[in-house]
Amino acid sequence: MCESSRQPVAPTIKGPVYLQMGESKAQSGVCVLDLNLSSGRPVSIEELTFKNHYTAYLTVRLLRRSPEQGGLARWCTAVRDLPLMDNPHTEGGSQDYYSLHRTQMQEKPDHVVTVRLILRQPSSAWLTFSLEDIRVFPHMEPLKEPEKEVSDWLSDLILVDQHPDLEGLPDPQTVSSSIQQMWALTEVMQSNQTSASIGRFDVDGSYHINLLSLT
Repeated sequence: MCESSRQPVAPTIKGPVYLQMGESKAQSGVCVLDLNLSSGRPVSIEELTFKNHYTAYLTVRLLRRSPEQGGLARWCTAVRDLPLMDNPHTEGGSQDYYSLHRTQMQEKPDHVVTVRLILRQPSSAWLTFSLEDIRVFPHMEPLKEPEKEVSDWLSDLILVDQHPDLEGLPDPQTVSSSIQQMWALTEVMQSNQTSASIGRFDVDGSYHINLLSLT
């Protein structure tokens, strides 16, 4: 499928929510983003793309509603602690674009209702961290070529010339007549053959000279 023909799902994004440690205002270094997919209908995800903003590690959890389980929604972890920065304390990878394909996930992202992104940044060097330009692309089953009917196969056959070129070949009637004559001659020759065997020209165990003479 070409890149231009793909249309992302338009999720409703809740957050970011930065978790705090107890009653203190100190940041825990954890942020949560919830992506509620459009219309609340389950979506099978092909790819998840985003731009990083100083997030060091990413965990992706999916709320799936499978028809096989009676429509009950269950959470599962598809990606755990994926590094997005070379080092949490340095700039490397802090503003790069990333893509997560369904084949990179530990669980199949099918029948998904909500995507929860858990971001971690253990370094205090950055005041805020998040993800930007988040896009969710649905999974599209490849189109199967329809099976051809017998009539379709026949229409694809190349018609063979029904009148082949006979130039240079002998006349069929002449060939047939010659074969018949040869067959008749063979029959005559077989009927004239004698069935008697020729004996030995001997007299009392010795050859007779007169019998062997040709004159």
